[in-house]
Amino acid sequence: MPQNPHIEPCLPVRVAPVNTICVLSACGRARLQKFCKISGISSISAYNRLVIPIASQNSVVFRQTPLTAVRTMATGGASSSGSRKGGKHKNRLAEEKSPYLLQHCHNPVDWYPWGEDAFKKAKKENKPIFLSVGYSTCHWCHVMERESFESEEVGKIMNEHFVNVKVDREERPDVDKVYMSFIQATSGGGGWPMSVWLTPDLKPIAGGTYFPPKDHMGRPGFSTILTRISEQWKNNKDKLIQQGNMVIDALKELSVSAVDSTATLPGQESVKKCLDQLDNSYDEEFGGFGHAPKFPQPVNFNFLFRVWSSMKGTPEAQRALDMALETLRFMAKGGMYDHIGQGFHRYSTDRTWHVPHFEKMLYDQGQLAVAYCDAYQITKDPIFADIARDILLYVSRDLSDRQGGFYSAEDADSLPNPGHKTKKEGAFCVWEADEIRNLLGEKLPHYDDMTFADLFAKHYNINRSGNVAFDQDPHGELAGKNVLIVRGSVENTAKAFGLEAAQVEEVLGKCRDILFKVRRKRPPPHRDDKMITAWNGLMISGFARAAQVLGEAQYLDRAVKAAKFVKKKMYDDSTGKLLRSCYHDPEMDRVTQIANPIDGFADDYAFLIRGLLDLYEASYNEEWVEWAAQLQRKQDELFWDSEGLAYFTVSGADPSVLIRMKEDQDGAEPSANSVSAGNLLRLASFHDDEGWRNKSVQLMTAFGARLAAIPLALPEMVSALIFYQQTPKQIIIAGNPRDRDTKALLQCVHSSFNPNKILIVADGKEHGYLYEKLKVLSTLKKVDGKATAYVCENYACSLPVNTVLELDELLSK
Repeated sequence: MPQNPHIEPCLPVRVAPVNTICVLSACGRARLQKFCKISGISSISAYNRLVIPIASQNSVVFRQTPLTAVRTMATGGASSSGSRKGGKHKNRLAEEKSPYLLQHCHNPVDWYPWGEDAFKKAKKENKPIFLSVGYSTCHWCHVMERESFESEEVGKIMNEHFVNVKVDREERPDVDKVYMSFIQATSGGGGWPMSVWLTPDLKPIAGGTYFPPKDHMGRPGFSTILTRISEQWKNNKDKLIQQGNMVIDALKELSVSAVDSTATLPGQESVKKCLDQLDNSYDEEFGGFGHAPKFPQPVNFNFLFRVWSSMKGTPEAQRALDMALETLRFMAKGGMYDHIGQGFHRYSTDRTWHVPHFEKMLYDQGQLAVAYCDAYQITKDPIFADIARDILLYVSRDLSDRQGGFYSAEDADSLPNPGHKTKKEGAFCVWEADEIRNLLGEKLPHYDDMTFADLFAKHYNINRSGNVAFDQDPHGELAGKNVLIVRGSVENTAKAFGLEAAQVEEVLGKCRDILFKVRRKRPPPHRDDKMITAWNGLMISGFARAAQVLGEAQYLDRAVKAAKFVKKKMYDDSTGKLLRSCYHDPEMDRVTQIANPIDGFADDYAFLIRGLLDLYEASYNEEWVEWAAQLQRKQDELFWDSEGLAYFTVSGADPSVLIRMKEDQDGAEPSANSVSAGNLLRLASFHDDEGWRNKSVQLMTAFGARLAAIPLALPEMVSALIFYQQTPKQIIIAGNPRDRDTKALLQCVHSSFNPNKILIVADGKEHGYLYEKLKVLSTLKKVDGKATAYVCENYACSLPVNTVLELDELLSK
């Protein structure tokens, strides 16, 4: 059970605890006791002695900074290095495409990418492997590179005693998950960079996260740890190998026990329990769940909106809606939202959503665009539509490849100005009060002594000495700086200056435009231009849902362009398989691929399938449903566990991935199993296929014990459970989607929030894909020559209706 299920499980934060190396927390000790029993390890102490000599023969654990202490920092330590400059060194990573691996191609470390060359070398030379896992926008990964991996002294130790392997966790989540499970089981936490020592046959023997370079106050530095592990390998190799074998066996057993094929399908009690668990941790003052740090976790919004829809008129429904809407409002007013450049930063380091960790991730933008569209669809409050539009503007402008794909992320760190050599977190986004005053000097209407700067400073809480508290910036990187946050409202600001709200809106808009143009002249943060299929699927959903709800053609066009890009660049038509990623080559300004492309994982299929189904309901082009069905069949073939049920994360084709794991937790991204549960139900309705419906039930049943005990660990799967419990509505519009009367009925469907709908356009093309799959379509015709709507449930359809008013009444029942 996660220690706090309301934040991303098992430390999904973008900073790392200091000096955790095989530390047994109470939670980890309990889990390891289970491992020991399963694996035949005689006692905990026997396990400890194999690892602890790295530090001490007498001490049980290394000294450790608590995770919570590190999480609350906005910056977390020494600034990361500047641009990744070429140097006298050039290692094998120079031949890779991953931006993260390329950042390390000039290290003096003899890095290998994950693959047979590294494994063969380790076996031939009888050396342990040092595995370093991170990603290109990871702040602490930058810190550890600057402090250790760029060091000639450290590089010499690493090259002499280890075979060193670098992995981009976003490119190879399969490798990351196996060894992160080891770190979490033995330390009770985790994070990136992840540092793990392996036997030549890839079994873990020791590990941790970030390590400082030198010994300090009793804590061993990275060089000391490297030396001691090397000594242990020479003196206790057989014991370490035995330990590695036992750990892998135990992790395999733990992975298998994540699901239970003998469980029963939970009922409404799981929905209520999930709501209660969220309610118990809700922050009544500032929205969100739990205390600092606060993560957006869009799966919670999906769940809460579905509770509201399925339980309308009850106190529980209103509570669910209020928690979701208030949290979305506070997020949009806070510093976690980029008021100048649009889009959301990764998470807030504080309870009030003020000081963020400044990186921006594509998967957040895609999911939050959907959440804000849902909020607008329910409330018709234009603020939610505006935020959705801003997210999509940011992605279109800053995370889009001209051929159609979406890039992965933007870094938190950047150079404060072109003359600096050291990057700082948030430098691209923060402001000094004098800077604001100089840039926004235009006089306010009706004032001789007030400027735009005065109004802007009032509205966005700008202070002359900066508005970031010391405990949010212990290393002074944000000293004197301001992170924009709205504490009040436009109406409050208008009242303070004796202006109309519309005048304030106009002034604030002009101010933001001025600051945006100035900010674009600053050195930009690094952009990870790797394109990941799963995250592109999430973003396709974001644009498709916006096209449905906001009715703007540009969003549909962008979603279609992205789907076509994925099909062309990240899909092998000859095998029916997806690829995990492709890459942007900045020198040639083209999309490129690595020599041995990485096959897609379960989440690549699940997220893209959902995106394609959302795209059909925006475009009514059945090509997307057909491709989604093809991908679902391939996902079933590659990942479905016919004995234990549910989907494995990996196909099992790569022998270097020692464990086929099943994700049983929703975090920053939903799990593939959770999304698939909903996809299967939707596809079943599109195809009248009981097989897919039954598979969804089997999947949810496999997680039945978890859904009964800790449903908050899987809110996205609980949303699928609600979909299953509530009879899906097939809304079939007979008509040409380009005709005005058909468009009016479709707009009516999209004007209300109905997450249990399956929207189908019966365009009269009886040899089309959907007509072949749903025989009922051929019986549903236009009436009196007009576009006609039918609402079908449980194989029975309503009487046909022709008008928006009549359809609206049907949908509201």
